[in-house]
Amino acid sequence: MLIQRSPNGIDLPFSSEITPREVFESRRRFIQHIGAGSIAGASLLAMAGREAFAQNGANPKLPARLNPAYSSMDKPSAYKDATTYNNFYEFGTDKADPAHNAGTLKTRPWTVTIEGEVKKPMTLDLDALLKLAPLEERIYRLRCVEGWSMVIPWVGYSFSELIKKVEPTGNAKYVEFVSLADKKQMPGVGSRVLTWPYVEGLRIDEANHPLALLTLGMYGETLPNQNGAPVRMVLPWKYGFKSAKSIVKIRFVKEPPRTAWNVSAPSEYGFYSNVNPEVDHPRWSQASERRIGEDGFLARKRKTLMFNGYNDVASLYAGMDLKKFF
Repeated sequence: MLIQRSPNGIDLPFSSEITPREVFESRRRFIQHIGAGSIAGASLLAMAGREAFAQNGANPKLPARLNPAYSSMDKPSAYKDATTYNNFYEFGTDKADPAHNAGTLKTRPWTVTIEGEVKKPMTLDLDALLKLAPLEERIYRLRCVEGWSMVIPWVGYSFSELIKKVEPTGNAKYVEFVSLADKKQMPGVGSRVLTWPYVEGLRIDEANHPLALLTLGMYGETLPNQNGAPVRMVLPWKYGFKSAKSIVKIRFVKEPPRTAWNVSAPSEYGFYSNVNPEVDHPRWSQASERRIGEDGFLARKRKTLMFNGYNDVASLYAGMDLKKFF
């Protein structure tokens, strides 16, 4: 077992380094007018490298460069919306519960164990995870199975970077993600709404796709507790519940993992859970969505896009019946 630890934490920024919120959001609006790969996009990358990121509360900033190749041109959601309206059942079932209750979560020290069908099993602390690969900022659309969506600037790197480090064996067909389940820190873990710990999973080719993001921050900062601190997955072509939060263990396995929602309600939550407007949830349509922050609950709904608009993942499912394998 290889254990890697870094002696230093993340330094908090000086006040002079902090970009005001309005400047940060203005810069994000600017990219709506830029095509990925354009000269302007290259200029934006250089600007992102020079700028300090915005700072909110006590969360340290992260030195990430914007990757326009993996950034939605949609207007990012407001930071307040993204941090006060979300699902994290370990802290309660209401959308406001995580922001109210997640202050009890202790994110340092933190380690993630990688094990199973790998040649190099290891345990990484948070600092080692932060330094495993260059951090990128990617602006991804997030679609919830309940019919709402947001656009969030995430910070991390492709999960494939970690896969390369641990060297999976030929028996590794799936990747299992296990979240923390601590009743002392997480009041929701005492409920019977799910079987704990929360478990999610991917096929290994899905986990290797460049869009699969091992995520350590959002809006230029480390993750707030209520958004899955200190490390989570973000899979923008799948419904939000597939993106495991507060990960403590990653296992490479031969068989499909028994994932939390699929075990709880298999007729409602399939293993793949790709965003698909043609496959409705038994209790509501998936053909449209409501973007949080757009003129309240009476706003005109948006049409749901196949794979949430991330069509470069389509080759992963060539020949599959996506109504059967939902």
